[in-house]
Order: sequence, then structure tokens, then C-alpha cells
Amino acid sequence: MEIFTIVVLVLSGLLLCYGGGARLVKPAGSFCLQTYLAKPGIRLEDDPDMASEMRSDGAVLLVAGLVAFLGAVVSDARTASVAVVAVIFGGFAVGRLLSLALDGKPNKDLVQGTFAEIGLAVLNLVSLAAIVF
Repeated sequence: MEIFTIVVLVLSGLLLCYGGGARLVKPAGSFCLQTYLAKPGIRLEDDPDMASEMRSDGAVLLVAGLVAFLGAVVSDARTASVAVVAVIFGGFAVGRLLSLALDGKPNKDLVQGTFAEIGLAVLNLVSLAAIVF
């Protein structure tokens, strides 16, 4: 089960670092803003409020990804790493499912992201259960 947990942490870390790093480097390029940017007349690239929100979220995701990698490498940090990553992906999954129920279906890229987030939340919860019990 240890190898399974390490693989899950590495996959989680890759996704979190990719998403977080992308938001830090190019906040207006985030998938969640594509629908807005496709509309004529909307210019979010120069909006400091949007950049601040996206970069702060990106930093949280990047740090969570680094925590996942730490847990994959350092066995003493594994339980905490799996718990942190499970909370991050679980929170995304709950939020996306709630939004789907309340707001309707988002674009295709966000739906695919939802499946990835749900899958990684479940895998991390399975890993956490195996460690704790």
C-alpha cells in the first residue's frame, strides 16, 4: 500500500504544481477564466484584482503540490501530506459538485477537471484510510 500512496502523492503533486504554477505565472490563462476571456470586450489580463486572486490560489495549490512531493519522499511526512492533499482535492470536488447542482454544467475542460479532482480525492482518501487504519 505504501507504493500506491507514493504514486498517488506524486500524481497529486504533479497536478497541483502544474495548476498552481500556471496560475502564478499567467493568471489570466487559467481554465476557469477561458469562458470570460472568450467574450468580446472583457480584458482580464490587466486586472490587478483578478491577478491577485488567481496568483494567491495558485500559490496555495503549488505549496500543496510541494507538500505532496514531500510526503512521497519523506515517510514521516506521508500521513500529513496525504491529509492535506485529500482536503484540497476533496474541497475542489465538493465545490464543483455543488456548483454543478446549483449553477449548471460548466465547459468541457472544467467537467474533465472535476473528474480528475474527484478521482484524486478518492485515491488520497483511500491512502489516508490505509495509513490511519
